[in-house]
Amino acid sequence: MKRTLSIFSIAAIMIALTTLMVACSSKPKATAPADLTLAASDTAGLADFQAWKAVNERKDYAEYMAATQATTATPAVRRTSTASRPAASTRATQPVAQPAAKKKGWSKAAKGAAIGGAGGAIAGAVINKKNRVLGAVVGGVIGGGVGYGIGRGQDKKDGRY
Repeated sequence: MKRTLSIFSIAAIMIALTTLMVACSSKPKATAPADLTLAASDTAGLADFQAWKAVNERKDYAEYMAATQATTATPAVRRTSTASRPAASTRATQPVAQPAAKKKGWSKAAKGAAIGGAGGAIAGAVINKKNRVLGAVVGGVIGGGVGYGIGRGQDKKDGRY
């Protein structure tokens, strides 16, 4: 009986450590290369729209200035603006893939497994008064598993896979 109990407790500890190690893996997942650029054609006519907008803005501004100068009573006072408008580019721009921000720290699954394991171990030791070590091991494994499951669900909701 003691031999079976010790084998069971070692297996439970190994499962808990494996779960924690998997949850804390910092290896990047296989994704598309970061230097991949998208060469999309201008299907929406963005370059043409930007050129049209730049011409119309200049035309509207010129009409506004002509109307303002015509209604001014004293033409001797002339105000100049130092602000300049940026020239609109008429060439099509190609979007460049941004490198994904590296997420630091523990995932919620790892935090959940650690907190659940610690809480379960404490609860198991308190509940099982005859054999506190066995209660702590069983409670830690169950708590770690439940904590990992809850944290993994939160990671999926946040988009961290």
